[in-house]
Amino acid sequence: MSISPQINILYVGLHKEITATVVRLINANENWNGIGVCDVHQARQSFAEIPFSLVLLGSGLDEECETELCSFFRKENSNIKIVQHYGGGSGLLKSEILLALEI
Repeated sequence: MSISPQINILYVGLHKEITATVVRLINANENWNGIGVCDVHQARQSFAEIPFSLVLLGSGLDEECETELCSFFRKENSNIKIVQHYGGGSGLLKSEILLALEI
């Protein structure tokens, strides 16, 4: 039986409680490693240090901030998957991740 590699997922949102909840839900999957950040600088720094497969943009980010972050992420990794996640429960979160990763 082969072990699946761990998939790093970055969640960027401005609400600490929501960020903590989303990261907990991501980490409930044994093959996923969720990291949550609550500011743009921290998002850029984490992205530069860790090989993420997926970025989730959460609540609290305005359109200008999302556009700037997406541009930065794609410049650093042209293959990065980016999904806007504004809530909807753990089932929706899991579905969005699986769809983005095409698992």
